[in-house]
Amino acid sequence: QKTMTIQNQTSLHLQKHISYIETLDKLQKDTLEYQVTEHLRLSAIYWALCALHLLVPPPPQDNENEVDSSLSRTTPQDVLGSTNQIMSFVRQCYDEKTGAYAGNHLHDAHLLYTLSAVQIMCLCDTLHDELPRGSQKYETLVNWICSLQKDDGSWVGDEYGETDTRFVYCAFNCLKLLDALDRIDVEKSIQWILKCQNFDAGFGVSPGAESHSGQIFCCVGALDIVDALHRMGQDKLDQLAWWLCERQCDNGGLNGRPEKLADVCYSWWVLSALTSMQRLDWIDRKALTQFILNCQDENEGGISDKPDNMVDVFHTFFGIAGLSLMDADDRLVKIDPTFALPVSTLKRMGIKTNYTNRFA
Repeated sequence: QKTMTIQNQTSLHLQKHISYIETLDKLQKDTLEYQVTEHLRLSAIYWALCALHLLVPPPPQDNENEVDSSLSRTTPQDVLGSTNQIMSFVRQCYDEKTGAYAGNHLHDAHLLYTLSAVQIMCLCDTLHDELPRGSQKYETLVNWICSLQKDDGSWVGDEYGETDTRFVYCAFNCLKLLDALDRIDVEKSIQWILKCQNFDAGFGVSPGAESHSGQIFCCVGALDIVDALHRMGQDKLDQLAWWLCERQCDNGGLNGRPEKLADVCYSWWVLSALTSMQRLDWIDRKALTQFILNCQDENEGGISDKPDNMVDVFHTFFGIAGLSLMDADDRLVKIDPTFALPVSTLKRMGIKTNYTNRFA
């Protein structure tokens, strides 16, 4: 790997990142960048909105001193337009046939985008308005999610039948947020996840598949949601944490598997798993923080995968989320490592997680 000199950036350009996200919908619709991301527009809204929830502090409470910031009376939804505009697009992605959500209007429903839709509703505080518990719309969605569990405990993402550990995480996350985990065979899925653990303690997309940081996030997250991390055993937990620590490269960044380059998105996939396992201090947080800061566009805002590359909303969100997990900037709102939602959002919803319980 050829080394190059990178000028260290010393701070998080918070206001510029907000401005960058604000301009995302102003992309020309006929550009290649816009067209090739059409199928995942709903997830992009989740990345943008959740990033804003981490960047924009809550409005000050009555009788408290005003926050010295132009953002003190701004909500994250205001930056993107309004809650009504956001929810209008979410409704356009609703698939009447399945009762689930697609990545964009007139696309096929999928579990990945259904999770994004539910997370957006949580962020906008509209979940119970859009999907009232016991309503036909709620029951149709929950039944569709439950139908994706296979007899061996694995999960598919849609009617086409691809099996992937991503989908068990998406299902557990959705059903927990919808208060419907009791509708599935959780134990059977726990057993299937554990079958996906390799000799190096990592997880792949299915039993026997190569270990990868993204799949580890999904498996650790799914187990954490159902309080089953301990089922790995102490030795495997330590071995897995060590494998994740070995993902740190000389430049401070993290990669997804051995012999790959560092990428900002793994600041989330790796850190979230380590945080859930309470082993975040096993890596060099100062070096990782510097790597993320160096991936900022200090002029226009946004964060890229690597220093001096083009920024995008995906890496902007995961870079900011990684900084939040490390408490690298006290202006950032805390994010839950398992649900990928602000701690404050989960507390407002009355959802207790293993992470939020640490701040009880």
